[in-house]
Amino acid sequence: MSKPIVAIVGRPNVGKSTLFNKLVGKRLAIVEDTPGVTRDRLYYQCEWRARQFMLVDTGGIEPHEDTPMLAMMRAQAQIAIDSADAIVFVTDIRAGVTATDADVAVLLQKSGKPIILCVNKCDTIGEPPPELYEFYNLGLGEPYPVSSVHGHGTGDLLDAVFEHLSFEGEEYDDEYIKVAVVGKPNAGKSSLVNRVAGEERMIVSELPGTTRDATDTIIENEKGKFVFIDTAGIRRKSRVEEAIERYSVLRSYMAVDRADVCVILIDATVGFTEQDSKIAGYAHEQGKASIVAINKWDLLPEILEQQFAVGSRSVNHYNLSGKPDKAMEEYRKKLSADFSFMSYVPYVFISAKTGQRMDKLFELIRTVHEQNLTRISTGRLNDLLAYATSRVQPPTDRGKRLKLYYITQASVKPPTFVVFCNKLDLFHFSYQRYIENQIREAFGLKMTPVKIIPRERGDGS
Repeated sequence: MSKPIVAIVGRPNVGKSTLFNKLVGKRLAIVEDTPGVTRDRLYYQCEWRARQFMLVDTGGIEPHEDTPMLAMMRAQAQIAIDSADAIVFVTDIRAGVTATDADVAVLLQKSGKPIILCVNKCDTIGEPPPELYEFYNLGLGEPYPVSSVHGHGTGDLLDAVFEHLSFEGEEYDDEYIKVAVVGKPNAGKSSLVNRVAGEERMIVSELPGTTRDATDTIIENEKGKFVFIDTAGIRRKSRVEEAIERYSVLRSYMAVDRADVCVILIDATVGFTEQDSKIAGYAHEQGKASIVAINKWDLLPEILEQQFAVGSRSVNHYNLSGKPDKAMEEYRKKLSADFSFMSYVPYVFISAKTGQRMDKLFELIRTVHEQNLTRISTGRLNDLLAYATSRVQPPTDRGKRLKLYYITQASVKPPTFVVFCNKLDLFHFSYQRYIENQIREAFGLKMTPVKIIPRERGDGS
């Protein structure tokens, strides 16, 4: 189920970015009194009533200004409006209802989306100021007084937003493994989904950006039941020029959130790039089981031929020896260095065009998914902890030694372990990594992210 999207819109300098920061609980948007600071859309996950949705901050809308920058900001806001499930329209009680507010209200009403009217900068506690009732003239229903600086009224505002969101979508049984196919444009994501589906489900083109939205394809075979989510390619932000493609990137990240397993597709003719590390890093941060699939491996002879025809070993950014039987191992070593932050991730060399190693891909999907769901009893964990600490003594600092009292598993997806100790500052990152590696080795968690959470005994957390 994809998360609902809520867009924050309004004219410039009414406090949209301040409200965005307050609702997501982080200072992500730049806040400045100068109009036009927020020029692009910024999105982040927001949680209310134990439900999550995506909150989108937009640049200010000036309906009648024709400067190139304001026109671009208006276009970005329009895309957010079109893609949103609900809209928070932010106004300023100090300025009252302006002509621009009225024009924006008309624009929003034409969208047909639910609109929640937020009257910002009501910073005093108590009865709402009389000026609030002027905002009924916009014809958008009840105005909600809010102070985005202090947080007053944000709970009532989120309650109103919540009433317009639907969290019921197409849910799949637990027996289905949801697989997000992510990567740069033109890496072969749609071709891969078409191959595993056995039909032309997706438009395939060498032109980057063909796929605009995340699409589900249900596949059942002898390996099990899967839902493949084909996503739009994720490019560097500076390369994302079309407004609709910016929305596609948002949908791609949301597809990662939905997925159980992420297949990170690498173009063998190009090799690893900085953008691949960002895509993989997002999946890693979300604790997703991941696989790096090197696509277009059927073109290896052409890659090697081209590499030496031009007298260079950097056509695909890797220095291969030119021997086909050794190329795969060389490529794997290079990738292991590039994906050093994901040392657990397995690699598979495939061809979506010919179907090469598709069976291996399905086997890896099942394996990493099962490891990501692994639960280990507290007794076995503490036996391991006793063994690990006796094998390598915990570190000391200024005569004080780290003591690890207890370990338990808190959750799965990814496997998360809480370790109780005497002093947090003694539990150095390197020793946490040692405990993590012992867990991986002992319980067969070599292909999944593992999270260690240290807790100081008696700190009340």
